[in-house]
Amino acid sequence: MIRVLLIGCGDIALRTADLLRGKVRLYGLTRRNDEISKLRGRGIVPIIGDLDRYHSLERLRTAPFAVLHFAPPPTEGRDDPRTARLVAALTKARIIPQRFVYISTTGVYGDCAGASVSETHPRKPQTPRAKRRVAAEDRLRNWARRYGVRLSLLRAPGIYAQTRLPLDRIRQGTPVLREEDDVFTNHIHADDLARAAVAALFRGKPNRAYNICDDAELKLGNWLDTVADAFHLPRPPRVSWEEAEVRIAPMLLSFMTESRRLSNARMKRELRLRLEFPTPDALLANIAPRALKKQLALPLGAR
Repeated sequence: MIRVLLIGCGDIALRTADLLRGKVRLYGLTRRNDEISKLRGRGIVPIIGDLDRYHSLERLRTAPFAVLHFAPPPTEGRDDPRTARLVAALTKARIIPQRFVYISTTGVYGDCAGASVSETHPRKPQTPRAKRRVAAEDRLRNWARRYGVRLSLLRAPGIYAQTRLPLDRIRQGTPVLREEDDVFTNHIHADDLARAAVAALFRGKPNRAYNICDDAELKLGNWLDTVADAFHLPRPPRVSWEEAEVRIAPMLLSFMTESRRLSNARMKRELRLRLEFPTPDALLANIAPRALKKQLALPLGAR
């Protein structure tokens, strides 16, 4: 049974592990002792280590066949030293991994003014967080070429799931840009992203990037309106760009400065991934009625 190492054992990694359990031998890097029992309960052999401390990564020399890298870069700077330390540790393994899947971001493309974007589109990151992802991609590409590792870069947009919907933002009445100023946004369901990671592990071409997104082409305001309507909540107010700069927090506003419509043709063709959730409607039609029914069953004061 082949060994697969998970780096960053968060939500998407655990969903991926559920798909792989019983088919591969799973290992998971964690820096927290209190996560050991949780990982073991999901069929993952825990390895204690911290990507911020190189010497703690000694146990990664167990020679995994493949690595699935879900861990984000640090929150500051223009580089990703965590990926640099990971690559350095794996290079010292008895056998360098044959396959490597990295979850990147579609933010590496920057603002495309609403144009359709394939993986051949130039990367022009605008935010520091996207520049850190570009640094990680470049380092992994160079390392993979040097050592003959089969690398897949999965560029993911906004991730949603039943527990990952913008309901708090909608309830708070946070504004969104008016139609003429609004930007195209892209999404992928968490389960489909996990399925893409598994597909890339076995089918990804060497040193290849993939846009991992669903089929919907929604502007941000339309996305929030769709969620609001499904849960019978008031739609967010629409404002001009000038008003948005005053009323919306800078971090949230930064996501409204980039507009692009991602092409997932390569994902479907090469990874042969059939989306379980081709649009958000597939999820909302299932969970919203149940959530509303549960809410109506609560006492009036608890709603």
